[in-house]
Formats: sequence, C-alpha cells, structure tokens
Amino acid sequence: MSSLQLQYQGFLNTFPLWEGKDLFDLKQFKIPKTSTTLLQNELEISPNLVLGKRAEVFFAEAIQQSSQYEIVAQNLQLIHEKQTLGEFDFFLKENTTQQLIHTELVYKFYVYDPSFDSELDRWIGPNRKDTLLKKVEHLKSHQFPLLFREESTTLLQQQKIELEKIEQQVYFLANLFVPKSLLQHQFEFINNDCILGYWLHEHDFTETEYGEFQFYSPKKPDWPVEPQHHQDWKSFHEILKEVKYLLQHQKAALIWMKKDEHTFERFFVVWW
Repeated sequence: MSSLQLQYQGFLNTFPLWEGKDLFDLKQFKIPKTSTTLLQNELEISPNLVLGKRAEVFFAEAIQQSSQYEIVAQNLQLIHEKQTLGEFDFFLKENTTQQLIHTELVYKFYVYDPSFDSELDRWIGPNRKDTLLKKVEHLKSHQFPLLFREESTTLLQQQKIELEKIEQQVYFLANLFVPKSLLQHQFEFINNDCILGYWLHEHDFTETEYGEFQFYSPKKPDWPVEPQHHQDWKSFHEILKEVKYLLQHQKAALIWMKKDEHTFERFFVVWW
C-alpha cells in the first residue's frame, strides 16, 4: 500500500476534537462515511506539502467520494488591493437540502502540558509554537468573520455564493498525546477518542525502559499513519541518534514503537 494511501487512511481515522456545538460555540462538520477508504483519484501531492494542506487534499477526496456533498469552491484567496486578507478552505453544498456550508479544516497534533492553569490551556503543539486556544481564537476572530467583510462580496459573487444562505462549520481533527501517567484519565472537554499516546522528556526515554523494543520516527507527512503498517524498524540505539538530532534542533520527535507483532505505541519525545 502506498504511503499516500496510508496517510489518507490515517486522516479518515482521525477523530474530531469535539462533537456537535458544545465546545467554543463552533459547530463541527460531520464528514460522511465513504464506502471505501481507498483513494479513488490520482492525487498529485508534492513531498514538501505541509501536513495541514495535505489534510485539505484528503478532505476534498473524501467529499468527492460522498454523494451527500459537493465542493462549490476550495482554497479561495481573498485579495484586496494586492494584499492577501485570508483564505477560505471550503464551500460545500449539501445535496438534499441545498444548504451551503463554509467549512474550515483544522488538522492538529497536540500534547497536554499540565503546567498551565486550565485544561483547555494545556493543549499545545509538541514544539510549543501553537496552542489549541490560539487556533480557536484565530477561527473565531479572523477566519469565520472574514466571510462577512465588505471585501469578500465580489469574490462570493464570482463564485455565485449567496452570503445569507451560508452556515459556518469547522472540521477540527486532533491527535492528542498526554503524560504517561494520564493515559487512563478521562478529560472533561475534549473527545477522549483523540488520545493516541503519550509524551516524554528526553531523560525519560531510557534504555532500561525502552531498550528491548523496536522503533521508527516518521517524517511529518506520515504522522497520521498507523504504526502497524510500517515494516523497517530500528533498535533503541539507532533511534536515539535520530531523537537527539531532532531535539538539538528544537523539534519534538514522534516515535512509533513496536513491542511485538500485535502491540504498537505512539509517543513524542520533547526537547523542552
């Protein structure tokens, strides 16, 4: 199976961070189930395409396989007086009701840092560059209001999109990693199905605890892939060199660990 196919399946198997409209007053888009998890179209994806943009390609593929929705427009840039004000991810039409939906797609990896005050503050990017609450604030203060700015009128008219008929939703998918001691904890606000594994500081990734297992550190495009599909595994000492190199460059290392033929774990080793 191709790496692109495995990435697509990983995308389809990622859970929404919440359901309905209960969190942040943002309604989650509910993606229709497709009859197959196989790619139906030949996708031209640059190896350098970032994870978020790659997720947009996979989302479009899933929508195209669905009979429930059609894509009216995607990746519409709003440019005013030679300045880019923003971009709309997707405009979808629900085929039965004809409802238009402006959908923003978010695909994230977060770790849970208990040092922050409240639960929702604690979900941060593995390299501490972004946070869940910052992303939500950007959606609510910029990406969704952009639709109603005067500068958007011409763009919407060109696409034959009627503003008064649009509903706004977000498809916010998340892969979450918590301290090992909290793996059995039920978190109050988020969808606990999103929790994939745990995270460690470098000094906790020891030969005593991990030396007997096999490892692989996937490149970022493969982060959504499920580890049981991987074939070429490395020893603890081999992976430790890769981990140290990444940490020296202030990049968290995502690790897949094979304990036996049927048992796999996913975790981050962080540099901070």
